[in-house]
Amino acid sequence: MAKRVVSKEALALEDRLVWLNRTSKVVKGGRRFGFAALVVVGDRQGVVGFGLGKAAEANVAIAKGVEAAKKNLYRIPLRRTTIPHMVSVKYEATRLILRPAAPGTGLIAGGAVRAVLEVLGVQDVLAKVIGSSNPHNVVRATFKALMDLEDAASIAQRRHVSLQKVFHGVYEAHSGTSNTGAQ
Repeated sequence: MAKRVVSKEALALEDRLVWLNRTSKVVKGGRRFGFAALVVVGDRQGVVGFGLGKAAEANVAIAKGVEAAKKNLYRIPLRRTTIPHMVSVKYEATRLILRPAAPGTGLIAGGAVRAVLEVLGVQDVLAKVIGSSNPHNVVRATFKALMDLEDAASIAQRRHVSLQKVFHGVYEAHSGTSNTGAQ
C-alpha cells in the first residue's frame, strides 16, 4: 500500500506541468482571464504527488500547483524499474490499466499517465486509458491505481505467511503440473 510522506525536507523533487487551462469571466469592462494548472511532483525514486493551482497569471498558478503537490506526497512501492503487479481502476468516466513490463520495454503511456509515472521513477510499464481522457480524471485514476499497488512483503504480512510462501504459491499455480492421481 502507498504511504503518505510526511517529511519532505530531504527530498529533491522534480515538477512537471500536466495541464494548463485558461479560463475567462465576462465582467462589465470586458473579459477577465485566469489560469488553472495541474502539476505533478516526484523524486524519481518512488515518491509522487499532484496539485491544482489557480491564479490570474500562469506562472503563479503553476507555483501554487507545485506547492499543493508538495503537501500531497505518497511513497509508492516499486519493483526495480516497474510496478509490482497489474492494476486496473475506474475513476469517474476514466478506466486505467497499468501493467508491469520487462526491463528495456520503456514507458508505454501517454499524456497525464506518462507525466505521473516519469516523476515517480517508473521506466518500464504498459498503460492504457479507456474512456474519458480528461487530464484531471486521468491523473486521479493514475493515483488511485498507484495507491492499490502492494509489494510482496506487505502481501505476506497481510496473509500471515512467509515471503517465500507468497512467491512459491505464484510459481506453483503457473507450473503446469497437475495432481489428478494419474500415474
